[in-house]
Amino acid sequence: MAKFTLKLEEDYDYDLIGFCSHYNDYRACWAINAALDIQLVKSEELFMISGKKGEVISAHSFYEWMDDDNLLQYYLIKNKSGVDYLIPELNQIDYFLIIREKDGVDVDTIIGKLKQTTGVLTAFLYDPATLKSAKNLVF
Repeated sequence: MAKFTLKLEEDYDYDLIGFCSHYNDYRACWAINAALDIQLVKSEELFMISGKKGEVISAHSFYEWMDDDNLLQYYLIKNKSGVDYLIPELNQIDYFLIIREKDGVDVDTIIGKLKQTTGVLTAFLYDPATLKSAKNLVF
């Protein structure tokens, strides 16, 4: 009998902004909400990274907001959880802001506003397709 293998291509159809902050997750969320005029709220569930056998490797705080008027979805995820990182190759980054959009959004304006926010030290735009651990951001 023939054996078939299914290979899936990862869909990285979102903007990934990494930023550094000395704030706790709830305070960073509050500052971002004020700077971007959005309403991120903490999810009741943590963002879990699972191993091959289904065991939980790490759990990260997770905030989300759906902007139905502009067809945007915002997610804020803390990179570090204990000694584990969501994206280990970017261990200097404290948080990731993920923006999924149906229409275009001006990411440069968002990064500019983040850089001017108290508590945000710097912000960078990353291409998820170039990250080795980008599969951790698929949800």
